Amino acid sequence: MAKTATLTIRMTPETKAQLDLIAKSTRRTRSFLASQALAHYAESEAEIVAGIEQAIAEMKAGEGIAHEEVMRDADEIINAALAREAA
Repeated sequence: MAKTATLTIRMTPETKAQLDLIAKSTRRTRSFLASQALAHYAESEAEIVAGIEQAIAEMKAGEGIAHEEVMRDADEIINAALAREAA
C-alpha cells in the first residue's frame, strides 16, 4: 500500500453531509473522497502557481508584452467586433 499521511480538517456540517452522501452513493470512504479532492485541488493550484512563476520569469527577462500594448490590441478587437455588429 502507498504511504499516506494524516491531515485533520474542519468543515461545515453542510459540507460533511454532502461528503457523507457522496461517500454512501459511491461506496467510498469520506477519507478517500477528501483525499482525491485535495489531490485534484493541489495539482490544479500547482499548475496555476507554476504558470505565474513562469510569467514572472519571462517578464523579468524582458519577454513580456506591455500592458498598454495588450489593452490597445484588446480595444481594437472589441471595436472591430462592435463595428461588425452595427453593420
